[in-house]
Amino acid sequence: MRSKNKSFSSLAIHHGYDAQAHEGALTPPIHFTSTFAFDTAEAGGEMFAGKREGHFYSRISNPTLDLLEQRIAILEGTEAGLALASGIGAISSTMWTLLSPGDEIIVDKTMYGCTFTFLHHGLGKFGIQVTHVDLSDHELLESKISDKTKVVYFETPANPNMRLVDIQAVSAIAHQYNAIVVVDNTYATPYLTQPIKLGADLVVHSATKYLGGHGDLVAGLIAGPKELVDEIRLYGMKDMTGACMAPFNAMLVMRGIKTLELRMDRHCQSAMRVALMLEASPAIKTVCYPGLESFAQYELAKRQMSDFGGMITFEVKGGVRAGIKMMNKLDMIQRAVSLGDAETLIQHPASMTHSTYTSEERQEHGISDGLIRLSVGLEGVEDILEDLQQALNSIMSESILEKIT
Repeated sequence: MRSKNKSFSSLAIHHGYDAQAHEGALTPPIHFTSTFAFDTAEAGGEMFAGKREGHFYSRISNPTLDLLEQRIAILEGTEAGLALASGIGAISSTMWTLLSPGDEIIVDKTMYGCTFTFLHHGLGKFGIQVTHVDLSDHELLESKISDKTKVVYFETPANPNMRLVDIQAVSAIAHQYNAIVVVDNTYATPYLTQPIKLGADLVVHSATKYLGGHGDLVAGLIAGPKELVDEIRLYGMKDMTGACMAPFNAMLVMRGIKTLELRMDRHCQSAMRVALMLEASPAIKTVCYPGLESFAQYELAKRQMSDFGGMITFEVKGGVRAGIKMMNKLDMIQRAVSLGDAETLIQHPASMTHSTYTSEERQEHGISDGLIRLSVGLEGVEDILEDLQQALNSIMSESILEKIT
């Protein structure tokens, strides 16, 4: 299919695949093989030497993964993609490639708990300086960055507190020092934000989330310039982490991407309704959702995102105890980590996804103990609202009774 001027959904469904080249099979075949036969011994040697294109071992490349990699690349507006076993596999393979002892990586104030742990307990152990900077403060970044800085890394929106980073502005500053800008685009997906078109160099994803979309796989993806992605493939993934994606998971991610536009539209529409309801509730202390006019970075969200996503964080009046009570009162909404599934999921970052931070670190990095993270799913929005409302009504009633008694 000629890709020029095709829509996002058409590219997600058709790009890189010709059914007639595969006996008319509408769905791309899954190549279940660990190794590949060569026409000649010379051909095999040329592939290993990088002088000839081709597949020779599935830890490095596989035709099923190759198609997924082509699709994430075109959806992110860049040259190449790389499929990996998990989101943290994508992040660690990237960083082991780009950084060496004595280098510095500047990272945003807030990030996913396992990424935080990898940076400090992984990279930090091997002589790489990890410097946290509030990347919403561009003057602060300019004062901290130096020729020692090799990578600037951030999530936008950030997990779990929804902070945004201005991709264009931060990339411009980083590139003055020849630093590589890596953006975790898991929350937004390429449907809502394309960081590379805004100046970033590489994008990483936990494809476990919205790209897969059904909570039935674990996977990671990288997208960026071919030369850089090839380097990560042949060093960070092949030699350092071995975090290659299984062909069956690649098929599941491709299946998920086919409906990404439809699902994200629904996630966004429902999340806006939920955010407005929470903002109006007398039981709620704070709500963070990029689509609310009360959101501190609302203008940046409008400029950088085509819509506002399916993730919301909030705090219940009464703190951690009240928030846990509310979560336990929910009926349809599931108490579970992860996000981007068809099911609406709720969790408590301080005791779950971000428990790898110490209490002091959470406070320093903007993750309050009372914060609750909600991934708005694909159920009927009225049912989501009703479940949240009955749980909030229940804890408000209990609070009144406690005061009386």
